[in-house]
Amino acid sequence: MDNKEKDKKQLLLRLSPTLWKELASWAEDDFRSINGQIEYLLTECVRQRKKSNGKHLEDQREESL
Repeated sequence: MDNKEKDKKQLLLRLSPTLWKELASWAEDDFRSINGQIEYLLTECVRQRKKSNGKHLEDQREESL
């Protein structure tokens, strides 16, 4: 196990049975574990947020000129 794996944090996550089933199905489609799928989805959401926040800041700068 490399350092990156050792540094991962654990958390307890409670999901509804419906959401669990949807995530399990999606994970299977993408050949991931449910944990891997959740981590992937969260990573993508954070990337999108950073992208949109960066764009938002650029728009604000242009408006102030």
